[in-house]
Amino acid sequence: MSLRSKKITKSQWSWAFYDWANSAFATTIMAGFFPIFFKEYWASGMEGSESTFYIGSINSIVGIFIAFIAPILGAYADIGGYRRKFLIFFAILGILTTAYLFFIPEGDWFSALLFYGLGVIGFSGGNIFYDSLITTVSGEEERNRVSSLGFSLGYLGGGLLFVINVLMYLKPSWFGLSSSADAVLYSFLSVAIWWAIFSIPIFKNVKDPFLGNKQSFFIISVKSVNSVLSTIKEIKKYKSAAIFLLSYWLYMDGVDTIIRMATAYGSDIGLSSSSMITALILTQFVGFPATLVFGIYADKIGYKRALSFAILIYIFVTIYGSFINSATGFFILAGIIGLVQGGVQAISRSFFSNLIPQDRAAEFFGFYNLIGKSAVIVGPILVSGVALLVGEPRFGILSLLIL
Repeated sequence: MSLRSKKITKSQWSWAFYDWANSAFATTIMAGFFPIFFKEYWASGMEGSESTFYIGSINSIVGIFIAFIAPILGAYADIGGYRRKFLIFFAILGILTTAYLFFIPEGDWFSALLFYGLGVIGFSGGNIFYDSLITTVSGEEERNRVSSLGFSLGYLGGGLLFVINVLMYLKPSWFGLSSSADAVLYSFLSVAIWWAIFSIPIFKNVKDPFLGNKQSFFIISVKSVNSVLSTIKEIKKYKSAAIFLLSYWLYMDGVDTIIRMATAYGSDIGLSSSSMITALILTQFVGFPATLVFGIYADKIGYKRALSFAILIYIFVTIYGSFINSATGFFILAGIIGLVQGGVQAISRSFFSNLIPQDRAAEFFGFYNLIGKSAVIVGPILVSGVALLVGEPRFGILSLLIL
């Protein structure tokens, strides 16, 4: 009881608000407007399956890039004390490239893909160092509480701006805009501004721990590589943890693919933009309370059973999604995803914590986060590639059953 009543510190609030800041990118851009707007505005002359292939490809390319650089950069940041500086760098990269989407003219699909990809790198790269900074703002006994605060603020903040952006899209005249296209472009700009403003607290109030004398770039680089290799070797000693990480990479690839490709798929099967956007709002606000409830029941039935149940729901979602042909079906799909999306993320972390040596939790969780952030490689290219090859997006979505 004493732990629950303990006040959240200024640095903890500042840390958690970064989730509020950058979740706007995940909701408004990655899951919301970009796939739809790319097809209708920047790639309007392409076949639907072709534009979906490009969206899937850029997500996979970025996932591969993050998987390649994240372990080394993560270890480098830990050893050299650069976690906060790397966070600032990737956040600024994401903010600036997101803002530039506003200026890309109609039909310039290549530039749109390029700057979207750079924005995703900024978003995903920043999250690696954001996650790692939780160890500097909280002790072990309060880490779950602080982490949950970040998730909650992310759902709330991302959903709030998304609602505003959707109103801009549906009723552009209310905001003094001439068209829905202008509304989407200004929505991209609003995400960059939102991300920049609410990142100020973590930039200002969260610091890297003091690590003594700074070392040379070469020495830190060598130690970084050795640290990554050492962690990989250590994980092999814990068979359950190693198997879980492989499983986690696969099923989270499927989960993240559904998040990023849902609207592109909906567009391919003929659903209206307004229907898909409304469904995404539903997912966001169902997810906020559902994640909390999911955590309560996980304590009662066990982490493994709760996680297995959530993955079974995603298998059902994949099969059901291949049959939908109406906005009502998409709404049902969105509601079901909202019920388990946050639960999968939260329970995965809790389950993994029971499989690792407790005295080395920070080291192992660092690798867990790197695996999670790179888990969007196979899915997007699988969905878009299968759809392009067979000419039917429903077979593309069914291919996720493999993961």
